[in-house]
Amino acid sequence: MKIEIRRAVPRDRAFVRDLGERTAMDSVSATRQADAVAVRENYERLLDIVFSQSHVALIADVEGGPAGFFLMLDQMPDEVTGEAQGFIAYMAVEPGHRDAGVGTALLERGEDEARTRGLPYMALMVTEDNAAARALYARAGFLTERRLLCKML
Repeated sequence: MKIEIRRAVPRDRAFVRDLGERTAMDSVSATRQADAVAVRENYERLLDIVFSQSHVALIADVEGGPAGFFLMLDQMPDEVTGEAQGFIAYMAVEPGHRDAGVGTALLERGEDEARTRGLPYMALMVTEDNAAARALYARAGFLTERRLLCKML
C-alpha cells in the first residue's frame, strides 16, 4: 500500500469536515457525558478557528483517495512558556486505514513542516482513553508534559 502525503487544497475541506465529524467522539473521555451533536458542532468551530489563521493542512492519499488528515496551527505559542510550537489541532485516519502507517506518515510530514517553519516543538492533546493514538504518538517520540485533570461533580 502506497501512502502519499500532500498539502490540502480547498476541495479537501469536505473530507476533513466529514472524517473529523465521524471521529470527533474519539476525542471524548469516558469520564464525560457528551452529546454527539454538540461534539460535532464544536469540531466545526475548531475548523473555523484553524482555517481562519496560519496553519498546515495535510492529506494522506491511499490508492488514489483520501485516507486521513493532519491539521496543525503554526503560530500558536505554548500557553505556559510562550515558546514557538506547532500545535496539532486535529488528526484523523479513516477506520479502514488505521494500523497501516497512515498516521505515522502524516506525523512525519507534519514534523517536516514544523521544522521548515523553524518550530522547535510540536504539541497536541489526546484523551487517556484513546490508547491507539497515545501509542502512535509515543512511537513518534512524544512525551507527556502536562495532564488535564477532571472530576465529575
